[in-house]
Amino acid sequence: MLTEAQSAALDHVRRRGSARTPLGSAAVITINFHPDRSVGGRTVLQGLAADGRFRSQFETGISNGGLTAYPGGDRDRWEERMFGGAYQRPGVRAGDRPKYGALNLLHHDDGAAPRFGSAHLRLRPHVNAWATFTFGDSAREPTEAGTADAFDAVLAALHAHHGADALHRPRLAGPGRALDDYVEAQIHGPVRLADDAEALVLDSSFKGSGCGTAEASALLAQRYGLTVEWRTGFRLAPADIPDVFRGPEVPVLARELCARLGVDAVDPALIGVAARAPQEWAGHGTPAEVLQLLKYLWHCLVQYG
Repeated sequence: MLTEAQSAALDHVRRRGSARTPLGSAAVITINFHPDRSVGGRTVLQGLAADGRFRSQFETGISNGGLTAYPGGDRDRWEERMFGGAYQRPGVRAGDRPKYGALNLLHHDDGAAPRFGSAHLRLRPHVNAWATFTFGDSAREPTEAGTADAFDAVLAALHAHHGADALHRPRLAGPGRALDDYVEAQIHGPVRLADDAEALVLDSSFKGSGCGTAEASALLAQRYGLTVEWRTGFRLAPADIPDVFRGPEVPVLARELCARLGVDAVDPALIGVAARAPQEWAGHGTPAEVLQLLKYLWHCLVQYG
């Protein structure tokens, strides 16, 4: 059951699109996130296990992108333009706001938008019915938008960028390397793990990492019936991180991380260790500055790992 605001947002985007070409079930939505980040004394994955649903940034106050989900913030303003002011109406709650994922058109095993995290939830096809889609990140306010039953504008942009077979390519075995190239999905309704998610996919570096990821994933499987899948993870030696991609300070931090923790390569679990205690890396700036550098290091890992 969608709220009045959620239904209005869907209708607004549907009217902008065309009903000639439906999306069908060729691709499903994935939601990428970092499973081991600490929020309120528990990891994101532990929070999912406790709550049983994926929440919007307006509820959690955290993000692996920009932190602008508040009234008058950038995310609030672009949602107002995208969805015709549906979420700015009186009585709209934080929990009504859309949750953000991406459409896994090319079936990448690291999810459709790995820039937002090493883990992802793979949602069930029926969630597509209460999602809207844009070609590109909504922060850039793309003009190509649609719904699952009015997908023409997004499909045309895909054809222009990827070729006419974009929806019909075989499953790919390797990482997506999709830092900026994805169809964003805005989910206008609840994401309930028991009903709306079919799998949790995790990076293998978290096996035995000591942060509780394996234990929390087992609880998610037991409690909500999710399939837990482990994928071969990203790894990257500090020497292979270019200075120019995210700045010269990033490979410096990578070398220090590896040296102090006694490993030869960066992986998601290693970045997570530093992200949970940014004050221990004060030689690279304030905790907020260290977290920004770690986000850049993750981008390097996705791009070059």
